[in-house]
Amino acid sequence: MEVATALVTGGVGAAVIWGAAEHDIGWGDSGPGSGYFPFRIGILIILASLTNLVLALRRRGFANEVFVTNAQMRSVLAFGLPILGFVVLSLLLGLYVAAILYLSFVMIFQGGYRPLFAIGLAFAVAVAMRLIFPIWFKVPLLTGPIEALLGLY
Repeated sequence: MEVATALVTGGVGAAVIWGAAEHDIGWGDSGPGSGYFPFRIGILIILASLTNLVLALRRRGFANEVFVTNAQMRSVLAFGLPILGFVVLSLLLGLYVAAILYLSFVMIFQGGYRPLFAIGLAFAVAVAMRLIFPIWFKVPLLTGPIEALLGLY
């Protein structure tokens, strides 16, 4: 499984590099090109994947171990299912609404935070995302029908 994971993450790194190479990956007079950081992140992902691949191939003697226990799988699903929900909600409702719902849910049900605090912080994160990306950096984020109703795009 470690070999398979290293190969998959290496493929993700290659996809990031491929996508970044379609843009300017250099540094110009006005600063970094739009592909500058993603290109370097892709390189880091591939290097980390290669490291994991080499380590996995050196430890081949542990093939009889249990890959994942029921308790471990519950932990993975407790993390992974909300992330999957976040992705689906982002596509349906937009990134800001999905972020508010995801952060509120995770903070309340997994983190044990008070609902008012969790919802308030989730709204603050969404406002910060709105200020940082589309307004200050001029990088539009995925919006949905609620943002359109509010006139955000």
